[in-house]
Amino acid sequence: MNEEKKGHTVTTLAQLETYLSLSEEELAYSSLEGVLPLAIPSYFLSLLDKDDPKDPLRIQVVPTIREGENHHEEGLDPLAEEEHSVTERLIHRYPSRVAFLVTDVCAMYCRHCFRRRFTGTFQGPASKAQIEEAASYVKAHGEIKEILLTGGDMMTLSDSKIDELIASFRSARPDLVIRLCTRMPAANPMRITDSLVAIFKKYTTAPFYLMTQFNHPRELTEEAVAAVAKFVDAGIPAMNQSVLLRGVNDNVDVLEQLCNKLVFSRIKPYYLFQGDLVAGTSHFRVPLERGLALEKELRKRLSGLAMPVYAVDLPQGGGKVPLSGGYLQETNTCAEWTFTTIEGKTRTYPKD
Repeated sequence: MNEEKKGHTVTTLAQLETYLSLSEEELAYSSLEGVLPLAIPSYFLSLLDKDDPKDPLRIQVVPTIREGENHHEEGLDPLAEEEHSVTERLIHRYPSRVAFLVTDVCAMYCRHCFRRRFTGTFQGPASKAQIEEAASYVKAHGEIKEILLTGGDMMTLSDSKIDELIASFRSARPDLVIRLCTRMPAANPMRITDSLVAIFKKYTTAPFYLMTQFNHPRELTEEAVAAVAKFVDAGIPAMNQSVLLRGVNDNVDVLEQLCNKLVFSRIKPYYLFQGDLVAGTSHFRVPLERGLALEKELRKRLSGLAMPVYAVDLPQGGGKVPLSGGYLQETNTCAEWTFTTIEGKTRTYPKD
């Protein structure tokens, strides 16, 4: 592996200019204040087209002046996470699961980030007291079956801190299913080491699930696939949550290739998310009508194993709901249901 892939993280436009030919829109980002910071690991930087501002990988990580745009329907917390926070770092929005904000730090700050109110705000990893408070809450609420360790990116912590984090929640609730939410296999797969994965293998009382985010097939490099394979080989299933992004993957051929490549890499395509109504991200959002048309065409092309659930996380804490065409039609008879097939044909199914 070359030195560029093993190197540092770019955090300023001045540094970035030594790698890329920046456009006027990209350079103008420097005039914005209070926005998501810049961070691109040199590994991911090596995947970008240095001369094309519209490169689908570059769009995701290189900021532009458009992040300063705010629309009336947008906000910094459209999912009402603060309203549903039961401790300083624990969000309880669904009855059976919670999300714990392990850290606000990411290896790479995606410009479409939905948690801009928290991510990259220099608060750092959760303290021991914050972790213990969240663990106590989970212990006292048996209806909680799963916890998402998210942020930020939990894999930015050291191995020892990750071990302490897992130990705290496993001690409180040995039966708790833990989702490991991370963009690290895409951003900097060299962070995923055998010693890191060995930490999770120690805790066997309940399953772990690896939740990745790959948005474009070019992100599934040999290194990225190998990083995920370390988890899968350790008995930790991998599931992917993509975001539908304008100029990145709002194309059925790209989505088809992404989903099939994920399955081939032993990663289940889980969700394809409609963009959230987060301030500074409107230029990424794909119109719902367009998204539904993509979902309909994608369903024709993919197997059930490769097909993700197209979903939107509704504003004001409304939660996730699936988005798809209605195949079950109204019926005028008492004896049968009427369906429209994926190809647009009509079929019936008996009611009894």
